[in-house]
Amino acid sequence: MTTAGDIMHRGAQWIPAHETLDRAAQLMRELNVGALPISDENERLCGILTDRDIVVGCVAMGHDPSRVTAGDMARGTPRWIEANADVSEVLSQMGEHQIRRLPVIENKRLVGMISESDLAQHLSDDQLAIFVEGVYARSATR
Repeated sequence: MTTAGDIMHRGAQWIPAHETLDRAAQLMRELNVGALPISDENERLCGILTDRDIVVGCVAMGHDPSRVTAGDMARGTPRWIEANADVSEVLSQMGEHQIRRLPVIENKRLVGMISESDLAQHLSDDQLAIFVEGVYARSATR
């Protein structure tokens, strides 16, 4: 059985909710990633911040990224998966919620992230087709 832990990208890092978006952008650059999980004061997942969120939700709205926090951008119910979850559960979560990145949790701690590139590297063509149908086909009909 292939698990979330088998396909995830290890070494994911949180951005604390109190950190500013300019710091988040710097961290994204340092880590060469386009998204960071947002943690509350107890290191619990409270959202995910993307580079697009910073640009569209802050800069393009005329806000100062040195004054807006990652927590200000956290919206909705954060989605995550346990490291020992079967890959079919990963595909189901990502497809059902139309998400392209999924934090992986083990013992209540962030241990990795699963992105589209992780799926492409580790899954069969049939499994990738399920993901693409779930995430992209539904969004095109909305």
